Amino acid sequence: MPVRTLIMGAAGRDFHNFNVFFRDNPDYEVVAFTATQIPDIDNRAYPACLAGKLYPEGIPIRAESELLDLIRDRRVDQVIFAYSDVPHEYVMHKASMVLAAGADFRLMGEKSTQVKSRKPVVSVCAVRTGAGKSQTTRRVSLILRGMGFKVAAIRHPMPYGDLAKQAVQRFADYSDLDTHECTIEEREEYEPHIDNGVIVFAGVDYEKILRQAEQEVDIVLWDGGNNDFSFYVSDLKIVVADPHRPGHESRYHPGETNIRGADVVVVNKVDTADPQAVAKVIENVHALNPAATVLQAASPLIVEKPELIKGKRVLVIEDGPTLTHGEMAYGAGFVAAERFGASLIVDPRPFAVGSIQATFEKYPKTGPILPAMGYGEAQMRDLEATIEKADVDMVIVATPIDLTRVLSIRRPFQRVRYELEEIGKPTLEDILQSKFG
Repeated sequence: MPVRTLIMGAAGRDFHNFNVFFRDNPDYEVVAFTATQIPDIDNRAYPACLAGKLYPEGIPIRAESELLDLIRDRRVDQVIFAYSDVPHEYVMHKASMVLAAGADFRLMGEKSTQVKSRKPVVSVCAVRTGAGKSQTTRRVSLILRGMGFKVAAIRHPMPYGDLAKQAVQRFADYSDLDTHECTIEEREEYEPHIDNGVIVFAGVDYEKILRQAEQEVDIVLWDGGNNDFSFYVSDLKIVVADPHRPGHESRYHPGETNIRGADVVVVNKVDTADPQAVAKVIENVHALNPAATVLQAASPLIVEKPELIKGKRVLVIEDGPTLTHGEMAYGAGFVAAERFGASLIVDPRPFAVGSIQATFEKYPKTGPILPAMGYGEAQMRDLEATIEKADVDMVIVATPIDLTRVLSIRRPFQRVRYELEEIGKPTLEDILQSKFG
């Protein structure tokens, strides 16, 4: 009899593990996925056109809150844990629940889940969400292009809409973002690459995505999500660590996996972090992975007219996932508001409406800043309404995209951007030249 299997996920790693290991595998029967972290991704189905010949009806996706009922009612033999950016203790609590319910609990590693490319792969992953892997990926792409290589970024999945339509996605300009009805979270990752002239691929079926990208490029650049490890066998593994959260190198899953397997660790944000915290992160990295090359880098703030912030009562908007499951209480916008003399950083919680209010209730440790949540049209409208209600003089937008492309912001605003800037030697260019030059 096939092993009856349930996959716990968040519309990313879970689908990938299924596609590369369980799909068309008669030794296993996947009876359900469960979903968490992202709103409104449960109570749908993994479609039959993606699920393969063994699942003509597709596979149900249920809320993770139903986990124990599903194990009992569907006679589950094993549970696969397949999402990221959670403390090790959290993972083991889930394991204890599953074991007590009578099923096996399993984590799947690189050997079972990675796809081999016909082209060289550089992966950029992280210890935690919000460490700075996006600007690191952009920096790597510009260096490789400067070396004469054609490069495409393949982004960790964010399939929040119609899974069948999102199987393989290619983004070369802004019109593609509209065609695929991208959320704010997707635009934050794709637009900066497009601005740099780099094509982005994403979707659900990452072997098909890879094969399409290989036809257009010399080098594939894996742009990781959360703190997950790469879906592809990597020729160079770059991992970003955050000294604003020292100690997380060994406390979060699967960020510790990334650190232990890294060829290069970029300790980012050294310009805004406590020097003792920077030293602690470097010490921890050396203990976990003595063979890794450690680089230090800054993410300097870029503000067009910083003088306009002085003396203003401001609403600060930051990248949503960094504040929610990334557990950061502040980001670049908060730093800019303090650095450039805002008279008050106004707490957005009294003005929050709908799903934004629910986000603050779910993540109470978020500081006095507004997460740019936008997982769908309704949530984007709630975000817009929250901004409109806020009693402030100015809005500081520290998301990777210009929010005015998708929202109406009626008050004066300043954008805060950031790019990676290495400090000292070796640099990323030195390493990439040594590997591919």
